[in-house]
Amino acid sequence: MAEEDQKNAAEEEQQPVEATEDETVEVETAEATSEAEEAIEEEVAETEEDTEDTEETEPVVEAEPVPVGPVRRWYSLRVISGKERKIKERIELEISRNNWGDHVTQILVPTEKVYKIRGGKKVISERNILPGYILVEAVSKKLTADVVSTIANIPNVIHFLGKENPIPMRASEANRMLGKVDESQDAGEQMIEPFIVGETVKIIDGPFSEFVGDIQEVNEEKKKLKVIVKIFGRGTEVELNFMQVEKAS
Repeated sequence: MAEEDQKNAAEEEQQPVEATEDETVEVETAEATSEAEEAIEEEVAETEEDTEDTEETEPVVEAEPVPVGPVRRWYSLRVISGKERKIKERIELEISRNNWGDHVTQILVPTEKVYKIRGGKKVISERNILPGYILVEAVSKKLTADVVSTIANIPNVIHFLGKENPIPMRASEANRMLGKVDESQDAGEQMIEPFIVGETVKIIDGPFSEFVGDIQEVNEEKKKLKVIVKIFGRGTEVELNFMQVEKAS
């Protein structure tokens, strides 16, 4: 009897201990909670990666600059050709008299410097690029009816483009005209009566003075000519500068 009891006790110790129902539920709940936490962490990580990608690829939109100060525009004023300079002076006088310096800001007669050779001397003058017109720069909102009528009533002024309601020049047109004025100033004087190949000229300076010859070549950049003159009945090429000749009358 004692031997059987000892045998049964040994078998009971070798049998696995089964967990209770409550313990099983607790284990399953802990595992489920752990899996849920891992899933949440993965989702958060993916969201952060998507946010970083979006920040890197999303274009940055910069706000356009807002114009500062009054808007100035160029206007075309039709005048009697040949009177442009006197009209400009008269407009400037009216602007000063009426304190319109902040209304009309610039008055421009588009010109270029030119010259011609007379008696072996270089005579420089200015020539209008746009005969019969004056360019007026004004603040659009301040070009009032009073300002317009005062300028339009100046002697030898015909009218603004647009008459009582001046129409501003297109920006491209104004820039082209102003650029042309700047280019002419940078380029220096232009010859008003250019020499032409085949033209007859009289040499007025140098060892061949008083000889008459025909122009064979014109170098406008260096201001030089190649002239064929007859010496003892034979044509001889002579290189001269513009100041050494004059057009034969």
